Amino acid sequence: MYANALRAGLLASGFALVIPAHAHAQDTNPLPGTFTGNIAIVSDYIVRGISLSNQNPAIQGGLDWESGTGIYAGIWGSSVEFGNDASMEFDFFTGYRGRIDAFSYEIGATYYWYPETTVSGQSFWDVHVDAGYDFGPAAVNLGMAYTTDDYGPLLNDQTLYYSADVTVPVAEMMTISAGVGHSFMEDRVNYSDWNAGATFKVYDWFNLDARYYDTDAKAICGTHCDSRFVAKISRTF
Repeated sequence: MYANALRAGLLASGFALVIPAHAHAQDTNPLPGTFTGNIAIVSDYIVRGISLSNQNPAIQGGLDWESGTGIYAGIWGSSVEFGNDASMEFDFFTGYRGRIDAFSYEIGATYYWYPETTVSGQSFWDVHVDAGYDFGPAAVNLGMAYTTDDYGPLLNDQTLYYSADVTVPVAEMMTISAGVGHSFMEDRVNYSDWNAGATFKVYDWFNLDARYYDTDAKAICGTHCDSRFVAKISRTF
């Protein structure tokens, strides 16, 4: 596990070092769009209510590109622990997002790659569509995602996933948010997941998120789906 965390830490550090390099390149040979990087440490890596780090901490990092016209792309990585030989996840993503007044929309695709695994079908594609509306006191987002092999390391099923989230700013440096999702899986019992928590902006240094997760999927994935509190420290460059 420590080797995995070290490998992920080097990955995240590498992303952080890439950002100034791009910024310097833009001074002499401007590229279209903008680049940003992010790093994070989480007490548990949760996706759709399921722990992908075996309830252990994970180190994460990413690099994002925005074209300025709505098109975006990027790469993101995290340490994982499935109980087999997979120890890293890399996500390659692209899509298009836009806004019309308070209404926002997005369509995109992500490829989830587990480079060290020898398990057949563990890497997979996911496509998603999202729509949101900012009412002022609160912003609501609705989403739908489809994959032919949902989270191959754990479930291996064709899945439709529906989600709804609400975010409420309560202070200049604090927001509260909650979400619910439901997975319709091809050959397994469908399940729901939900979360609620708060995000604190610690000046311009980093963000701290404290969140509760739970599911009704204990029969599907056991302790990977247990209820838990998760803390996340992140920074965007």
